[in-house]
Amino acid sequence: MELLFLVVVGVLTGVTTVLFGFGGGFVTVPVILWVDASLGAQAAVVAVATSSVVMVVNAAVATLATSRDVLRRLRGSARLCVLLAAGGVAGALLARVAPPALIHWGFVAYLCVTIADVLLRPGFFRTAAEPTRREFPISSALGVPIGATASFLGVGGSVMTVPLLRRGGLAMSVAAPLANPLTLVISAPALVVFLLGTPEATGVVGAIDLRSAAVLLVSAIPVIVLLRRRPPRVRDDVHAWTYLGLLVVVTLAAVGAAW
Repeated sequence: MELLFLVVVGVLTGVTTVLFGFGGGFVTVPVILWVDASLGAQAAVVAVATSSVVMVVNAAVATLATSRDVLRRLRGSARLCVLLAAGGVAGALLARVAPPALIHWGFVAYLCVTIADVLLRPGFFRTAAEPTRREFPISSALGVPIGATASFLGVGGSVMTVPLLRRGGLAMSVAAPLANPLTLVISAPALVVFLLGTPEATGVVGAIDLRSAAVLLVSAIPVIVLLRRRPPRVRDDVHAWTYLGLLVVVTLAAVGAAW
């Protein structure tokens, strides 16, 4: 039953990677909290570390399948990417030593803040208009904070970057694919840090649950490739509201994993 559950979640991570730029980590964290609940408090660290594996592979596959026209919009983001990577390392190092409860409830708290942000601040649900300014919509000054928060909590970065890209005037169909390379920049160096961790249990390498990561990836990758070749057409406002709905569902799942 657990294996079947991981397969279903893997398919879901493939869909969310393509449609929302989540890379899978956003969904993976509450799932691994449940699967590895026997590890006790350390399950939170294993969840974040395993999430980094899923995000690296899924985000890399999705980025390779993204059209060159969309990826050209990353011009001017080189400094931001360097700082995102630095933040990714810092966040992973902090996750290695932080109290597990802080990671778990920090994940929940951040999602709650994000839900409030997209609802209360203008710009996320408006009809997207092509940005008139030439610079990348996300300031490089936000690179380290975004990277550190994303790798510490296992959210990958898309939970932060997609709303910022939306407020920069980009449609969801552009913001979501751009979130994948940004997620990759954060999660790849974070993964290296987590691989150096101390094994918590059988089947855990560093701080990573290899079995769960493998099942999730085998289930997700074909979905990513298929949807990238035949992307579904979703109205921009529906796309944005569905993004919010997923934030709510995953928040509830993470809260439920604590009980």
